[in-house]
Amino acid sequence: MHFVQSKGILSAKNGMNLYRGCTHGCIYCDSRSSCYQMQHDFEDIEVKENAIELLEDTLKRKRNKSMLSTGSMTDPYIPIENEIKSVRKALSLAYEYGFGFTLITKSNRVLNDLDLLSKINEHTKCVVQMTLTTYDEKLCKIIEPNVSTTRERFEALKILNDAGIPTVVCLCPILPFINDTEENLMGILNYCIEAKVHGIICFGMGLTLRDGNREYFYSKLDKYFPGMKNKYIKTFGNQYSINSPNNSNLMKIFHEVCAENGILHSNQKIFQYLNAFEDKNEVTQLSLFD
Repeated sequence: MHFVQSKGILSAKNGMNLYRGCTHGCIYCDSRSSCYQMQHDFEDIEVKENAIELLEDTLKRKRNKSMLSTGSMTDPYIPIENEIKSVRKALSLAYEYGFGFTLITKSNRVLNDLDLLSKINEHTKCVVQMTLTTYDEKLCKIIEPNVSTTRERFEALKILNDAGIPTVVCLCPILPFINDTEENLMGILNYCIEAKVHGIICFGMGLTLRDGNREYFYSKLDKYFPGMKNKYIKTFGNQYSINSPNNSNLMKIFHEVCAENGILHSNQKIFQYLNAFEDKNEVTQLSLFD
């Protein structure tokens, strides 16, 4: 872990990365890619020391309320969050200044902040996005070794739903020849149905590989799935976007099951939902005059 001073915290679309790097150890992680120009070891977490100060200054000056987001590059609930609490402080500011919030995680540590998530959701919208890739717990511990298992994430989704927090599942990536099976897909979908998730984001059954993350991924294939690297190279070459040979069949099942169970499954509509700020106080006030 090391600390840096940052010049800014919010992107043009109101996203933020409070940390850079990750210790979850997911074998497929795109954030390892060289294009992101990380100047330190991936597991050496960069902490933006002045992030909360910058965030408060920015929120004070914003004319219009919006949804804030985090987790697109680094999971906000890596273990050092227990010590640094940057995410919790950011949630507190969102609540104080009346902003909505959405975050992406693979960790049930999100439940540590259930009180703040609920407070934000009382006045506007707070959405937790949970990544699920692998129904089999043993396989999950291999490809996502240092994070909550899929079962633990499922239990967290149920708790969030019981608390009235809307949830969205990110169903990606799915690794060809490893977990691109109907059994795996249905296991995850059944979890989503039981947890009453609002929507499921899915870009297709596959993954992306580019310089940086490809080499790491292949090294883990050599370690845990002997012969699999050669199968990938033979099948996909140096492609960036890799689709499972089972993509068409699995996507058909995905859309059918979601439609049957009232789960939003259009990526466009889900992103519209995630980006749309809601003022529940305003809705309540308007209803008084109906």
